Amino acid sequence: MRVVKELLGYVRAHRKVLLLGGLLSLIGSAAGLAMPLLAKYVVDAFGQDRSMAGPLLGLTVAVLVGAVVSAGGSYLMERTGEGIVLGARRKLVDRMLRLKVADVDRLKPGDLLSRVTGDTTLLRAVLTNGIVDSVSSVFMLVGAIVLMVAMDGVLLLVTLLIVAVIGGLVALIMPKIMRAQTHAQEAVGEMGAVLDRALQAYRTVKASGAEEREIAVVGEAATRARDRGLQVAGWTSLAGVATWMAVQIAFLAVLAVGGARVASGTLEVSSLIAFLLYLFYLVPPIGQLVQGGVQLQQGLAAMKRLKEIEDLPAEPVGVVAPQEAEPVGVTFRDVVFRYGDDRPVVHDGVSFEVPPGGLTALVGPSGAGKSTVFALLERFYDHQGGTIEIGGRDIRDWPLGELRAALGYVEQDAPVLAGTLRENLLFAAQDATEEELRRAIARTRLDDLVARLPDGLETPVGHRGVLLSGGERQRVSIARALLRRPRLLLLDEATSQLDAVNELRLREVIAEVAGETTVLVIAHRLSTVTGADRIVVMEGGGVRAVGTHDELVGTDELYRELAATQFLVS
Repeated sequence: MRVVKELLGYVRAHRKVLLLGGLLSLIGSAAGLAMPLLAKYVVDAFGQDRSMAGPLLGLTVAVLVGAVVSAGGSYLMERTGEGIVLGARRKLVDRMLRLKVADVDRLKPGDLLSRVTGDTTLLRAVLTNGIVDSVSSVFMLVGAIVLMVAMDGVLLLVTLLIVAVIGGLVALIMPKIMRAQTHAQEAVGEMGAVLDRALQAYRTVKASGAEEREIAVVGEAATRARDRGLQVAGWTSLAGVATWMAVQIAFLAVLAVGGARVASGTLEVSSLIAFLLYLFYLVPPIGQLVQGGVQLQQGLAAMKRLKEIEDLPAEPVGVVAPQEAEPVGVTFRDVVFRYGDDRPVVHDGVSFEVPPGGLTALVGPSGAGKSTVFALLERFYDHQGGTIEIGGRDIRDWPLGELRAALGYVEQDAPVLAGTLRENLLFAAQDATEEELRRAIARTRLDDLVARLPDGLETPVGHRGVLLSGGERQRVSIARALLRRPRLLLLDEATSQLDAVNELRLREVIAEVAGETTVLVIAHRLSTVTGADRIVVMEGGGVRAVGTHDELVGTDELYRELAATQFLVS
């Protein structure tokens, strides 16, 4: 019932239009109900040698009125349905983009896209046509039954008995349709996730000659989705056949019983004809009720998948106050962290200090926990033990928006979004002036790129910045972070894709920025941080040494080994 209430919650904003559409549908249904009765009058007029002009005219008017009114109601339903889908998608996207990073890391992008596209579309059918058609069908059903009572109560009793038995069978099928539909939508989401995996690594797939293998993997997922869909089709067809059988069996029974009553003189032929017409008039409403039940099961299955996302905790949203310009320090004190209860410990008592201003580097072998330091500072994840302070303030006491506004973050893979170069540079600083933009471009040596592009800053950079080189994407990411005017700049292997000349230039930029703010950099290439004010050496989830390059070469064996492999010491 909770899911049903959530499902109906999407209707509230559109209830007036839905009521109008429902009213038009009811009027169209009422016009349809009049036709069998008018047909009876035509037969009676024919038998009594009266003029049939009046009944035929009435029949024609009923058909035209019903068609026009029903068309208007149908348009309103479709229009409202699009509004419901729009609202559902906005709500879902709003929730998705506010989820915690940990939850998004666990989910699959392709499946999330399936929920936004496919699952929300299913809501349209159940919340518009499903509901209104079901109401209209009930009205048609009740109206037909009332008129059938007027024709002959015995025949009605025979009809209802057969319909009730078949209806009970259909009711047993409905839960199976919902389970099958849920599995079908999950299978479609899984197929989207598998395809998304291949598309995200498209060049790798091509370079590896793995097209056939990936096609086979996606094909297997599509086959599973097909099989799940066939289960839905099977149960739905069974419900439809049961409905059809109910009317056909009822027709045969009414024909037999009604024929006997006509032969005995207790029922007029015209009444039997009208009753049979009403009997067949039960087919659409009963079919629509069954279809409405099927759509409800589909809607509940879709709603369940949407609720899985909506029930996930979202990060708090708040107004970000103007930021101070002073750099901040960082303190890690006995920090303990793991990515999950079933995962190994990544930080096991990590402790180090970064004073305000200057350049501090994190170095160490892969898996030492360096990138996790940045994930904890951005609060993509929360540590389980110890204390993390920024600017002398516990990180959990910072409002999340204010915290992230104080940080500039350059990821290791330097992501660039589809759009223009300008949009990418201003992505984290929409209020930056043209002068600030020009200065950031100059500092990161992007002048040549801007001059070379056909439309300068307004040139699209392609999906994920595919039209830029790796080094250019890296410099765009750094410029984007600098435009944020951060109090703490986090650089995760920020020069890994730069050539020697641009690396040297960027090292000069980083040194310049370190004079204005606090810079914390993760480096595998020690040549980029030999001039750092302090270097923190991490290994096995802990800190083993802190010092300058010269100090560590003389005192720490691991650092000396790292430096020797990169020809920084003899």
